[in-house]
Amino acid sequence: MSDIKSLDDLKAAVVGTSAAAPEVAPREPVRDSLGRSYATGKRKDAVARVWVKPGKGKVTVNGKDINAYFARPVLQMILKQPFQIANVEGQFDVVATVKGGGLSGQAGAVKHGISKALQIYEPSLRGALKAAGFLTRDSRVVERKKYGKAKARRSFQFSKR
Repeated sequence: MSDIKSLDDLKAAVVGTSAAAPEVAPREPVRDSLGRSYATGKRKDAVARVWVKPGKGKVTVNGKDINAYFARPVLQMILKQPFQIANVEGQFDVVATVKGGGLSGQAGAVKHGISKALQIYEPSLRGALKAAGFLTRDSRVVERKKYGKAKARRSFQFSKR
């Protein structure tokens, strides 16, 4: 055992004996036989199954073009956000099927699915997508109605007489 008389000696002893930190292997891209990556996106009651593959930027939702399915420009903008953040606009084709919820919930679900599928296809995009918060599932859902209440929290109208 060596004699440690100063902080420098302690530092040298610790650096010399410490086990090397385990090397973290970089994430491998996951693709199927057709060159696609798959992910599931969720938002409110909507669930989206999303496949991403290299292409010209065509987005198909439930067999319809994005402009036909999500007619409102705000919903189309929500779907394009992951591509803009990752700087890959027009480089990937998306095929998605969505069930449940309303249009805005479905748009959020597809956005979540696209983000997850992009980072599975190209792991280097994970940092930008995670920093933007697109890989986090928005867990807010409608609160259930309680008995003795008109809605989740609203009471029935009070009548004095």
